[in-house]
Parts: sequence; C-alpha cells; structure tokens
Amino acid sequence: MFITTGANRFPPLGVTLSRDDRPNPSPEPVQKLRVRYAKRGPLRFTSHRDVARAFERALRRSGVPMALSQGFNPHPKISWIGASPTGVASEAEYVEIQVIERVEPAELGPALNAAMPSGLDVLETVTAAGGSLSEEIEASRWRIEIPGVSADRLRAAVDDLLRVDTVQVERLTKHGMRPIDVRPAVVTAEVSDVSGACGILEVVVRQVTPAVRPDDVLSALRVVAELEPPVPAKATRMAQGRLDDSGGLSDPLARDRAAASGWALREPAQSDVD
Repeated sequence: MFITTGANRFPPLGVTLSRDDRPNPSPEPVQKLRVRYAKRGPLRFTSHRDVARAFERALRRSGVPMALSQGFNPHPKISWIGASPTGVASEAEYVEIQVIERVEPAELGPALNAAMPSGLDVLETVTAAGGSLSEEIEASRWRIEIPGVSADRLRAAVDDLLRVDTVQVERLTKHGMRPIDVRPAVVTAEVSDVSGACGILEVVVRQVTPAVRPDDVLSALRVVAELEPPVPAKATRMAQGRLDDSGGLSDPLARDRAAASGWALREPAQSDVD
C-alpha cells in the first residue's frame, strides 16, 4: 500500500503503475450514446448541478453500465452540451454518456424516465456516429411568452431591436455587473399572432461567449423600446442546432439517426467513444 501523506510520493519515484494497479480501474468505453431530454414545469427553476445529480442517480438506478473516470474519486463519463440557465424550460437539452457494455438506445429512454423526477423527460436516445456533438450546435431557438404585452406592442419593440446593430445590456455576475452586446447574437426574431394580451416571441440566438440568454433579449427590448412586461416572462428552449442560410436550425442528432442501421452491423471503433 502506498502512503500519500508527508514527503512520500504516490506512486514512489521510479515506480510505474500498470492499469490494474491504478485506483478504481474502469474498462474502456465501447459505446457513446446521445440523449435529448426536456426540462419542464417547476423543474425549470432547478439548477444545472441538481439536474446533473438527478440524471446520475437515474443512470445508477437503471443499471446503466457507465464508464468511469480513473482515480480515487471516479465519476461517470457524462458530457453536458450547452445546458440551459436556471429559470427557463427546455425541450432540447443534450447529454452524452459512455458505457462499457453495448446498450440498446430504444430501451435506455424508458428506463431513465422511470427513474427520473417528473419534469425531466428523456425524449430520444441514439448511438453516436462519431464526431463531437458540440460541433453540431451553434444556436438555440427560444419561445418567450410575455403576458400582459400584446402582439402588436411586442412586434413594434422587436422591429426596433432588429433595426440597430448593437444593444448593450448589463447582467449581474459573481464578479459584479457585466456589459453584454445582445444584438450580434440575435439571428432572427418573430412575433406569433395569438389571441389575448400575451405576446409570444420566437427568437434564434447564436451561442456566443458570454452566452446571450432570454432575459438578456428582454433587457434589450427594454433598452430599445422601453418594453416593461407587467409579470415575468416564461422562456422555453425549443431547439438547438447548426444554423442554415435562412436562420433555421438543423437537428443535431440527424446524422446519428441516419447512421443507426449501419452501426448495428459492426463493433464500435475507438473513435466512436473518444
């Protein structure tokens, strides 16, 4: 047994550990799965950290053969892609998991849903066809419901926003107030025609650094058009993907879905799980 306190080293100088000597060794992953899930209802107020914990518990309860990181404190190999901010709902959240035994994607979703809290709902699972999922996502489409603001009033404010090239807003961060230019991130913005005094804004926002969130878009409308909703708005992320020439979004799982039949004919290559 190696001692790690005081002046001792782990491992001692000149000693090389084999894979079997490493603490908590895990077999190599043989498959990567991509999951689209929704965050609905009161769970939109749950932090991403708590969502991640609930997801990890569901994986354990479902008996998913997760690949683990090496070390004394191993973690399941899970990658979160562009998690939505606290306070907004979503129909298009994505996560990747790596497993040490082959898993049937069609069976994974129902198993996770049975173990997840109400409001976290797995919508689709696919085997990854290689590449990086983050490269398939560069923008989000948001639906923002603004009670107490008519469609006509909202449309006029959106027109004012789209006419300018820059709109500076301030966001409170852990380092204090930070200025953000919202306008370059807004790709398209349209107002839905609905009855009643509730304007609905459909906006495609490019994922930039720092990220422009739905509340930043509302702050920009306040700056350019003095739009002040009487009650808090409700934002829902409807889609994520790559932008096309018309400002629409591609499906980030389309390539994985199309390749699914081919994957069943061979064992996964190492590039499939890297």
